[in-house]
Amino acid sequence: MKFRHILTACAAFLSLQVSAQVNFDQWFNDSTLRADYIFTGTNRTQTISLDELRSSAGWYGRRVNLDSVAVRANSQLTMTDAETGTTIYRASFNTLFQEWQTSEEAASLTKSFENIFQMPMPKKDADVKITLFDTHARVCAEFTHRVKVGDILIRPILANNVADHRTLFKGGDSKDCIDVVILAEGYTKAEADVFYADAQVACDELLKYEPFATYKQRFNVTAVALESIESGVSIPHLGVWKQTALSSSFDTFYSNRYLTTLRLKQLNDALAGIPYEHIIIIANTDNYGGGGIYNSYTLTAAHNSRFKPVTVHEFGHSFGALADEYAYDDQYEEYYFPEIEPWEQNITTLADFNSKWADMLPAGTPVPTPTKGLSEQDMTHIGVYEGAGYQTHGVYRPFVDCRMKTNEVPEFCKVCERAITRMIQFYTEQN
Repeated sequence: MKFRHILTACAAFLSLQVSAQVNFDQWFNDSTLRADYIFTGTNRTQTISLDELRSSAGWYGRRVNLDSVAVRANSQLTMTDAETGTTIYRASFNTLFQEWQTSEEAASLTKSFENIFQMPMPKKDADVKITLFDTHARVCAEFTHRVKVGDILIRPILANNVADHRTLFKGGDSKDCIDVVILAEGYTKAEADVFYADAQVACDELLKYEPFATYKQRFNVTAVALESIESGVSIPHLGVWKQTALSSSFDTFYSNRYLTTLRLKQLNDALAGIPYEHIIIIANTDNYGGGGIYNSYTLTAAHNSRFKPVTVHEFGHSFGALADEYAYDDQYEEYYFPEIEPWEQNITTLADFNSKWADMLPAGTPVPTPTKGLSEQDMTHIGVYEGAGYQTHGVYRPFVDCRMKTNEVPEFCKVCERAITRMIQFYTEQN
């Protein structure tokens, strides 16, 4: 689904930059600092406000490459030591707020969106800066606040009522692995067993795809059976509204099949006491759709015939930082421009193609590459094919088809596979 979103070959994947290693134990406690923000604005304005700071026992994010980001993305968080100015933690994200800013509604309305960022708890006072980028990769908003480690108003997240959960796959200790949770949305208490079966299907499907299959021992997957009052999820264009655990809904930004939740505090609160870093939400509905936001969550419909491929596709967004490779002509606003190289590794505008898959092209491959003589689902011939990132012209993809383009393809293309491999290594190996 929609995942909207300049760098050189060595900087496109920013984690590859040479920098002094930040030692986790030197700078951080084994606990989590959660910052709840409100992003407010229009298509031309943006304001970032701090809502609340929370804390919880245990840190389940990465412990390597702490001062780097894997990709630029559309927003970044930077934590610096207040005394020395040393950068001790960075992370990048996409947000629904920034995606909404490109919608027609944002031209005439001011709206606010919740955004939740987790970071390791510093041992000493630190400054946290949030930076937002526009579609031209320019900084459009910044907000900095100080975290005082002795602040009595940092509210503890108490794990008194931990949601019912089960381990679906255990690759190893959380300190060495990537913790993924699969949450129930729209399942009543009586449907918990249905959810656990659906969650196992999602887990097994994801881990059979490369490169997840090769690196499966670097993942832990836990199913969390959140209880909803009503069965199903809200589908506004059908006049259906449900009371569910995460208040999710189709018709996000008036797109019938775009399934998201705007209640990120509600979402993260529901995970109290459970190790997690990446989130997959499966919705108890047969209505087709889903959504994936980088470093936020994946949301997919469990009882649609395309449940399996959609789940993998959306996780390609939320975990792998991959762009959609399909295109159409009726988008309200373009997101990619000829002079700006996209940060996503599986598309290019040719502004800096050497930073993408140029090293993978066979000698003599024309750029752009014609599709004449190739089938619509060809995954054999790597090239530079026009049409990607929702745009029919000026944006290019590496293969005629891929898991990031259609539901019919049974695998990621080799460019996407390499990008996901780099992401897994970023989380689990010191560069």
